[in-house]
Amino acid sequence: MSAPASEGVPLPEIQIFPERLLMASTTEKLLNRLYDIKNVRQINIQGEGLPAVMKSGPGTGGPVDHPERKKIKVKGKEVELTVQVGRIFVEISDIDHVPQALKDIEAVCKEVLPFGFTLEVGRYNKFRPTTTDYMKGLVK
Repeated sequence: MSAPASEGVPLPEIQIFPERLLMASTTEKLLNRLYDIKNVRQINIQGEGLPAVMKSGPGTGGPVDHPERKKIKVKGKEVELTVQVGRIFVEISDIDHVPQALKDIEAVCKEVLPFGFTLEVGRYNKFRPTTTDYMKGLVK
């Protein structure tokens, strides 16, 4: 029996868990500062959804005018914010760079998030296709 093909080593992530949901202006400032940190490969955000239209109830189909559903500029590109950010996952380019990146991220967070936050190192997002991805036809 042959050995399975190498799946590759997942890159480490640093999870930033603010003690509050972030406003659009804070999210924009934080993301831009995080992308300036050396060895940051990718950033994913997660939070409470900010739908454009009502999904249920008496106002179904009507517009939702949430004040935090805005367009923000990240790395010079305009991005529509569809969630009120509650967690940020910062992928680091190599395991050897994690200690320095952690220090740099903590410094940025202390400045931008004065209300408090928690940092954790791990792997939080999938890094290879799942069986479900194959079943849904998302991967060939």
